Amino acid sequence: MIRVLSVDDHPLLLEGIAGLLSIQPDMELAAEACNGREAVELFRRHRPDITLMDLQMPEMDGIDATSAICSEFPGSCIIVLTTYVGDIQVKRAIQAGARAYLLKGLLRKELIETIRAVHAGHKRMSPEVAAEIAEHSSDDSLTGREVDVLRLIAGGNANKEIAARLSITEETVKGYVKNVLAKLCAKDRTHAVTIGLKRGIIDL
Repeated sequence: MIRVLSVDDHPLLLEGIAGLLSIQPDMELAAEACNGREAVELFRRHRPDITLMDLQMPEMDGIDATSAICSEFPGSCIIVLTTYVGDIQVKRAIQAGARAYLLKGLLRKELIETIRAVHAGHKRMSPEVAAEIAEHSSDDSLTGREVDVLRLIAGGNANKEIAARLSITEETVKGYVKNVLAKLCAKDRTHAVTIGLKRGIIDL
Protein backbone atom coordinates (compact mmCIF):
# COMPACT_ATOMS: atom_id res chain seq x y z
CA MET A 1 0.00 0.00 0.00
CA ILE A 2 1.14 3.56 -0.78
CA ARG A 3 0.56 5.51 2.45
CA VAL A 4 -0.27 9.17 1.86
CA LEU A 5 -0.07 12.26 4.10
CA SER A 6 -2.38 15.01 2.81
CA VAL A 7 -1.57 18.62 3.78
CA ASP A 8 -3.89 21.55 3.01
CA ASP A 9 -5.67 24.28 4.96
CA HIS A 10 -8.91 23.85 2.97
CA PRO A 11 -11.14 21.09 4.44
CA LEU A 12 -12.96 20.63 1.10
CA LEU A 13 -9.73 19.83 -0.72
CA LEU A 14 -8.70 17.37 1.99
CA GLU A 15 -12.11 15.72 1.65
CA GLY A 16 -11.77 15.48 -2.12
CA ILE A 17 -8.30 13.91 -1.88
CA ALA A 18 -9.50 11.46 0.80
CA GLY A 19 -12.34 10.45 -1.54
CA LEU A 20 -9.98 9.88 -4.47
CA LEU A 21 -7.59 7.80 -2.35
CA SER A 22 -10.36 5.72 -0.78
CA ILE A 23 -11.27 4.10 -4.12
CA GLN A 24 -7.67 3.14 -5.00
CA PRO A 25 -6.80 -0.50 -4.23
CA ASP A 26 -3.11 0.35 -3.66
CA MET A 27 -3.39 3.53 -1.55
CA GLU A 28 -4.45 4.60 1.92
CA LEU A 29 -4.66 7.93 3.71
CA ALA A 30 -2.16 7.83 6.59
CA ALA A 31 -2.95 11.29 8.03
CA GLU A 32 -4.15 14.83 7.27
CA ALA A 33 -2.59 18.15 8.31
CA CYS A 34 -3.88 21.70 7.91
CA ASN A 35 -0.57 23.61 8.15
CA GLY A 36 3.14 23.07 7.59
CA ARG A 37 4.08 22.67 11.25
CA GLU A 38 1.48 19.95 11.74
CA ALA A 39 2.69 18.31 8.50
CA VAL A 40 6.24 17.97 9.86
CA GLU A 41 4.96 16.47 13.15
CA LEU A 42 2.65 14.00 11.39
CA PHE A 43 5.40 13.02 8.94
CA ARG A 44 7.66 12.09 11.88
CA ARG A 45 4.85 10.05 13.42
CA HIS A 46 3.54 8.23 10.33
CA ARG A 47 6.51 8.20 7.87
CA PRO A 48 4.22 8.23 4.79
CA ASP A 49 5.39 7.03 1.38
CA ILE A 50 3.97 10.14 -0.33
CA THR A 51 3.16 13.62 1.04
CA LEU A 52 0.76 15.92 -0.82
CA MET A 53 1.80 19.46 0.17
CA ASP A 54 -0.13 22.70 -0.30
CA LEU A 55 2.05 25.82 -0.60
CA GLN A 56 0.02 28.67 0.93
CA MET A 57 -0.76 27.76 4.55
CA PRO A 58 -0.80 29.47 7.95
CA GLU A 59 1.93 29.00 10.60
CA MET A 60 4.42 27.37 8.20
CA ASP A 61 4.10 27.37 4.42
CA GLY A 62 4.52 24.35 2.19
CA ILE A 63 8.03 25.22 1.00
CA ASP A 64 9.39 25.53 4.56
CA ALA A 65 7.59 22.32 5.57
CA THR A 66 9.00 20.48 2.51
CA SER A 67 12.49 21.74 3.34
CA ALA A 68 12.16 20.67 7.00
CA ILE A 69 10.91 17.18 6.09
CA CYS A 70 13.53 16.59 3.37
CA SER A 71 16.44 17.73 5.55
CA GLU A 72 15.32 15.41 8.38
CA PHE A 73 14.25 12.54 6.09
CA PRO A 74 16.30 12.63 2.86
CA GLY A 75 14.60 10.83 -0.01
CA SER A 76 11.08 11.80 1.11
CA CYS A 77 8.56 11.83 -1.74
CA ILE A 78 6.71 15.15 -1.67
CA ILE A 79 4.22 16.30 -4.31
CA VAL A 80 3.41 20.00 -4.21
CA LEU A 81 -0.23 20.87 -4.96
CA THR A 82 -0.92 24.50 -5.76
CA THR A 83 -3.09 26.95 -7.66
CA TYR A 84 0.07 28.93 -8.58
CA VAL A 85 2.07 28.39 -11.76
CA GLY A 86 4.80 30.94 -10.83
CA ASP A 87 8.25 29.80 -11.97
CA ILE A 88 10.09 31.17 -8.92
CA GLN A 89 7.75 29.33 -6.55
CA VAL A 90 8.27 26.11 -8.53
CA LYS A 91 12.06 26.50 -8.31
CA ARG A 92 11.85 27.09 -4.55
CA ALA A 93 9.69 23.99 -4.08
CA ILE A 94 12.08 21.84 -6.12
CA GLN A 95 15.12 23.24 -4.28
CA ALA A 96 13.34 22.39 -1.01
CA GLY A 97 13.08 18.77 -2.18
CA ALA A 98 9.68 18.38 -3.91
CA ARG A 99 9.57 15.56 -6.50
CA ALA A 100 6.48 16.78 -8.36
CA TYR A 101 4.52 19.99 -8.86
CA LEU A 102 0.83 19.64 -9.67
CA LEU A 103 -1.84 22.28 -10.23
CA LYS A 104 -4.95 21.81 -8.06
CA GLY A 105 -7.18 22.24 -11.10
CA LEU A 106 -5.75 18.99 -12.51
CA LEU A 107 -6.10 16.86 -9.37
CA ARG A 108 -9.00 14.70 -10.47
CA LYS A 109 -7.26 13.95 -13.76
CA GLU A 110 -3.63 13.60 -12.71
CA LEU A 111 -3.25 13.11 -8.94
CA ILE A 112 -3.46 9.31 -8.72
CA GLU A 113 -1.14 8.78 -11.70
CA THR A 114 1.33 11.32 -10.23
CA ILE A 115 1.33 9.56 -6.83
CA ARG A 116 2.14 6.22 -8.48
CA ALA A 117 4.85 7.79 -10.69
CA VAL A 118 6.58 9.57 -7.78
CA HIS A 119 6.33 6.44 -5.61
CA ALA A 120 8.07 4.54 -8.44
CA GLY A 121 10.94 7.07 -8.33
CA HIS A 122 9.96 9.46 -11.11
CA LYS A 123 9.63 13.26 -11.05
CA ARG A 124 6.57 14.99 -12.45
CA MET A 125 5.58 18.49 -13.48
CA SER A 126 2.40 19.82 -15.11
CA PRO A 127 3.05 20.96 -18.72
CA GLU A 128 1.78 24.46 -17.81
CA VAL A 129 4.36 24.69 -15.03
CA ALA A 130 7.19 23.43 -17.25
CA ALA A 131 6.22 26.02 -19.89
CA GLU A 132 6.31 28.82 -17.31
CA ILE A 133 9.82 27.81 -16.19
CA ALA A 134 11.05 27.57 -19.80
CA GLU A 135 9.62 31.02 -20.58
CA HIS A 136 11.70 32.68 -17.86
CA SER A 137 14.79 30.46 -17.95
CA SER A 138 17.02 33.17 -19.45
CA ASP A 139 15.65 36.05 -17.33
CA ASP A 140 17.92 37.88 -14.90
CA SER A 141 16.79 36.99 -11.40
CA LEU A 142 16.14 39.73 -8.85
CA THR A 143 18.64 40.17 -6.02
CA GLY A 144 17.45 39.81 -2.43
CA ARG A 145 17.38 43.59 -2.00
CA GLU A 146 15.40 44.05 -5.24
CA VAL A 147 12.84 41.54 -3.96
CA ASP A 148 12.62 43.53 -0.69
CA VAL A 149 11.94 46.70 -2.69
CA LEU A 150 9.30 44.96 -4.85
CA ARG A 151 7.60 43.61 -1.72
CA LEU A 152 7.47 47.13 -0.21
CA ILE A 153 6.10 48.55 -3.49
CA ALA A 154 3.38 45.87 -3.32
CA GLY A 155 2.61 47.10 0.20
CA GLY A 156 1.83 50.55 -1.24
CA ASN A 157 5.03 52.29 -0.07
CA ALA A 158 6.48 55.26 -1.95
CA ASN A 159 10.24 55.53 -2.58
CA LYS A 160 10.73 57.75 0.48
CA GLU A 161 9.01 55.18 2.74
CA ILE A 162 10.98 52.31 1.19
CA ALA A 163 14.23 54.23 1.81
CA ALA A 164 13.30 54.73 5.47
CA ARG A 165 12.27 51.08 5.92
CA LEU A 166 15.49 49.73 4.37
CA SER A 167 17.78 52.45 5.81
CA ILE A 168 19.06 53.47 2.37
CA THR A 169 18.83 56.71 0.35
CA GLU A 170 15.90 57.55 -1.89
CA GLU A 171 18.32 57.68 -4.84
CA THR A 172 19.37 54.08 -4.12
CA VAL A 173 15.71 53.03 -4.01
CA LYS A 174 15.15 54.62 -7.44
CA GLY A 175 18.06 52.56 -8.78
CA TYR A 176 16.55 49.36 -7.37
CA VAL A 177 13.10 50.19 -8.79
CA LYS A 178 14.67 50.81 -12.21
CA ASN A 179 16.45 47.42 -12.07
CA VAL A 180 13.26 45.63 -11.00
CA LEU A 181 11.25 47.14 -13.87
CA ALA A 182 13.97 46.25 -16.39
CA LYS A 183 14.44 42.66 -15.17
CA LEU A 184 10.71 41.97 -15.07
CA CYS A 185 10.05 43.79 -18.37
CA ALA A 186 7.41 45.78 -16.48
CA LYS A 187 5.80 49.00 -17.76
CA ASP A 188 5.42 50.52 -14.29
CA ARG A 189 5.41 49.73 -10.57
CA THR A 190 1.91 48.21 -10.59
CA HIS A 191 2.81 45.98 -13.53
CA ALA A 192 5.99 44.89 -11.70
CA VAL A 193 3.94 43.88 -8.64
CA THR A 194 1.48 41.92 -10.84
CA ILE A 195 4.37 40.04 -12.49
CA GLY A 196 6.05 39.46 -9.11
CA LEU A 197 2.87 37.89 -7.71
CA LYS A 198 2.18 35.80 -10.83
CA ARG A 199 5.70 34.38 -10.90
CA GLY A 200 5.82 33.75 -7.15
CA ILE A 201 8.68 36.21 -6.53
CA ILE A 202 6.57 37.85 -3.81
CA ASP A 203 3.28 37.02 -2.13
CA LEU A 204 0.80 39.15 -0.23
